[in-house]
Amino acid sequence: MGLGGIIAAVFGNSSARTSSIFLSFAAGVMISIVFEGLIPEAYALSGKWAVFIGLGLGIGLFLILGYLVDLLSAGRFEDKMSVHTTPGELFHETEFLARSHESSLFRAGVLMFIAIGLHNVPEGIAIGAGGIASEQLGIMLAIMIALHNIPEGMAIACPLIGGGVTRIKAVTLTFLAGATTVVGAFIGVIIGGISSFMIGLALSVAAGAMLYAVFGEIMPQTILLRKDRMTTATLIVGIFAGLLIASLL
Repeated sequence: MGLGGIIAAVFGNSSARTSSIFLSFAAGVMISIVFEGLIPEAYALSGKWAVFIGLGLGIGLFLILGYLVDLLSAGRFEDKMSVHTTPGELFHETEFLARSHESSLFRAGVLMFIAIGLHNVPEGIAIGAGGIASEQLGIMLAIMIALHNIPEGMAIACPLIGGGVTRIKAVTLTFLAGATTVVGAFIGVIIGGISSFMIGLALSVAAGAMLYAVFGEIMPQTILLRKDRMTTATLIVGIFAGLLIASLL
């Protein structure tokens, strides 16, 4: 993700429509991770019921985290579960940036870090638990998630730079957001070290969280930013790219 931020900083600002392409590709890679790596491995280790339970837990966890981020960003209880209708409502970091001119920069930075970093924790859990299950699975997940995080880092840094944040600060924020993947990896290793059943359950939870992130956060952003068929086409390209990489590993 930090690398994506560096690319965005070096090659200049990018429009919201271009950012949506990066997001769509990242979403496609994430979908291929879920259905090519996480769910099959979880099913083999823990069985179908553990997969169903884990998917439900992952989706529920992200619903709660999204609820908390909405509450923190809005600063009030009303409308926290309403459907977002503008890109600004989905890109919580943009709202936090605007707040930094009105209140504490430190508080705005902490909230921004929470909003972006939470999305990377389940990815880290997948890498940690997958690596415990098998070295090949861990390597595959690490590579595919890295590919997903590069365009995601670009999509985060581009609107920040365009909104007036310095390039150094934007890159630093993307590095910090990506660092939460390491935290998730430690959690995945700890959970996966308990038993093979827990490995499968952890992979399922990560898969559920990723699916919600794709269909509840990332894709709505791309639709709002770019109202054409290009986002769907890029999503499909991302899926095929992820499947191709998985077949080569």
